[in-house]
Amino acid sequence: MKILLKLLSFSGLLLTIAPPIIYFFGGMEMDSMKLWMLIGMIAWMASAPFWVNKKKQAVG
Repeated sequence: MKILLKLLSFSGLLLTIAPPIIYFFGGMEMDSMKLWMLIGMIAWMASAPFWVNKKKQAVG
């Protein structure tokens, strides 16, 4: 489950970072960029709190 949350979190970060770069190079419209960044932000905010800054469980 933790791996799935990390995958979703990093996908959200990618969706927050990539659209402005694509927009800068002319490959995307402003409205599309904003939509993808919103989706990325929601994915990050919904998944990151469950694994960021969590202490690892002791084995044994």
